[in-house]
Amino acid sequence: MEKEVRKSWAFLDSYRGKSFTGEWPTVPEMFSITEERFSDRPCFTDFEGQNGTKRTFSYSQVKSDVLSLASWLKNNGVEKGDRIAVSGKNSPEWGTVFLAGLFCGAVVCPLDYALHEKEMDNLLSTAKPKFFFVDEEKFQRFKSIPADYKVYSLSPKFKDDFVMNLKADVNVDCHAAAEDDLAVILFTSGTTGNPKGVMLTHKNLVSDTYIAQTRMYLNEKDVFYALLPIHHAYTMQAVFIESLSVGAEIVYGKSMAVTRLMKELKEGKITMLLGVPLLFNKLLAGIMKGIKSKGPVVYGIIKFLLELSYIIKKLTGKNPGKVLFKSVLQQANIYSLRIAICGGGPLASSVFKIYNVMGIDFVQGYGLTETSPIIALNPVDHFKIESVGQYFFPYMEMKIIDAAEDGVGEVAVRGPMVFKGYYNMPEETAKVFTEDGFFKTGDLGKLDREGYLVLCGRAKNMIVTDGGKNVYPEEIENAFQLETDINQITVQGYVEDKASKVEKIEALVYPSDELFSRLGLNREKDTQSEKISSAVNEIVAKINKTLQP
Repeated sequence: MEKEVRKSWAFLDSYRGKSFTGEWPTVPEMFSITEERFSDRPCFTDFEGQNGTKRTFSYSQVKSDVLSLASWLKNNGVEKGDRIAVSGKNSPEWGTVFLAGLFCGAVVCPLDYALHEKEMDNLLSTAKPKFFFVDEEKFQRFKSIPADYKVYSLSPKFKDDFVMNLKADVNVDCHAAAEDDLAVILFTSGTTGNPKGVMLTHKNLVSDTYIAQTRMYLNEKDVFYALLPIHHAYTMQAVFIESLSVGAEIVYGKSMAVTRLMKELKEGKITMLLGVPLLFNKLLAGIMKGIKSKGPVVYGIIKFLLELSYIIKKLTGKNPGKVLFKSVLQQANIYSLRIAICGGGPLASSVFKIYNVMGIDFVQGYGLTETSPIIALNPVDHFKIESVGQYFFPYMEMKIIDAAEDGVGEVAVRGPMVFKGYYNMPEETAKVFTEDGFFKTGDLGKLDREGYLVLCGRAKNMIVTDGGKNVYPEEIENAFQLETDINQITVQGYVEDKASKVEKIEALVYPSDELFSRLGLNREKDTQSEKISSAVNEIVAKINKTLQP
């Protein structure tokens, strides 16, 4: 395995000892360095101006807003180590709260805005924040209940409590925290009962930001689209913190509504689109549906050009897709895309392949909240469609624990991006680490000689048949990702014989609305129709031919 020599953070050496003193800068120190380098470049953008017009704030404007809020927080008693909670739709205000809290040395606790209020209450009682910044729909509810924290608004609708109106004249700099201090607590589960909070330090976040760039080349001219919820580790790191590390622009998306999505993709001139398999599958399904509607001749030509583009890219390393499919990409408002990044779940290799040959460098990644989260990326110049990416050697370690004959075992990692532990849960923390300090991911996979990881599923999901065959449900589910007549499919094991405990495989299938419509059926009345069963069984039979017996 060759050693990776490219260091995306080499420029930091000129700031070491002056702007920061640790091995890695903290998040505020990193942001301050970026602001010094790119003060006039666009930082935060949204479409919340008058009549939905575009608003853009430069790096110098954002830093001024962040320091103003941090000054107010400090003036109102926030000290190093205190918690600040934030929950709302993606917005510049959300980003300002996040950074201002860290500038004070506080620990930021981002909460899922989709949670019910009672679930939020449980997380807030665990986090015990001094302040809670929340969006307009839930502001009045939290403002009206007695609590140990004070509530302020992310929305200008409530002017007196609006976050951007909170200012004080107190000196704040970017050095309140050290790199090993806690930066965020991300709650991954336990919205009822005892919540599990992942503790990530400044070093975890910043090291992962720069180390990930050894597999992905970013620059200050990139425009990231924050469409997925930013409270999630995936978007927080791969969009928010990554962009701030290189001086790129963040366009905040607040809704997955198609009309708004298309407008923001087009007017935002997005170059970096981060999504989950569902988003990319839906987008591709729409593109292919549009092509099919033009008739079998056009569809056949496009299919031929897709294969031709793939062959050219594999043989020459050059991708003609942006030329061959310019009109198709423009119609989908993704012609400006330079890189699309998929994470949060496995993506079918066929989908990965089509985006690549259409001229978009499509990057699959892998990680967990506990690993900040990125620990593998498929390099655009040497990708493998069957893999979720190459891990970041020599800056971290990855190994397979208890590997079977086929090389599949539990993926374990060790490195600067691995979390500090679960908040107030030392026993749970101890369970997920090996004696030599490797974090056990709970995912099953295998590594090739070049350090590329192929995932097979979750350890708890694996099905063992009576023939001793290990079956990974995710692999079967992935085979259905391009079947637009199936909206969702869950593959699972069931015990056929309780005495012998023999496991068999079954699938729960949710057909699409389009299939019901095409067959002239109503979902409410005709779920058990023979026509639906026959159509689904036909798809299953087709896919089964491509799978192992």
